[in-house]
Amino acid sequence: MKRREFFNWVGLGLLASSLPVAIAACTNDSSTTASSPSETAATKTTAEDWQKVGTVAELDKTGQLLVENSPIGAVLVVGTSKEAENLTAVNPTCTHKGCTVEWKTDKDRFVCPCHDAIFTTEGKVNGGPAQKPLKTYLAKIESGSVLVKSA
Repeated sequence: MKRREFFNWVGLGLLASSLPVAIAACTNDSSTTASSPSETAATKTTAEDWQKVGTVAELDKTGQLLVENSPIGAVLVVGTSKEAENLTAVNPTCTHKGCTVEWKTDKDRFVCPCHDAIFTTEGKVNGGPAQKPLKTYLAKIESGSVLVKSA
């Protein structure tokens, strides 16, 4: 066997032995992930439960509470503890280009500072380039904490 043939066979062997690893890395098969049924149920329950995003003191300070990294994602809660039954909670990511919307108390609406998209207190589009409403959440105050839940 010549030297060149030897290196060709070694290279071919290395390529063939790494092929299964490359295929496994490229597939998105959930059956390869080991998870028990209790883990799946726990994750599902957490997503459906009320999540604490702040305190009443934080909310009452400015009348709004912006939390970028809550367990359910970005949340903007608007209102005060005196108006607990009228709390509004939305995902503040504008549906047009992804900027963070701001609450305009004097105009009672959400406004995107990037392209002037306007949203009602219910998150519905009221003007501007946005076509889809903001995602809304249920919100409540309990034991001095501000809680939100997917609607």
